[in-house]
Amino acid sequence: MSDLNTPSLVLEIKELIIDALGLEDISAEDIGNEQTLFGEGLGLDSVDALELGLAIQKKYGIKIDADAKDTRNHFSNVASLAAFVTAKQAA
Repeated sequence: MSDLNTPSLVLEIKELIIDALGLEDISAEDIGNEQTLFGEGLGLDSVDALELGLAIQKKYGIKIDADAKDTRNHFSNVASLAAFVTAKQAA
């Protein structure tokens, strides 16, 4: 199980974003932990959000409720995604 206190989970999530979404022109180092993933930040869109959500569910064995009010906040940046994955794995 990945641990939020280590940089490994953050790096895994960055690599998952790149692999799952086919972002060949950037590396994990190009994505800031607090960088906004959608819109003006990394530039992801709603289709990317769906694909990323499926990839996270598959990799970490967690369920994501797309209709939950706080789901959008969890997907705002890599740091919040790492915290979300850690919390879900601990539940």
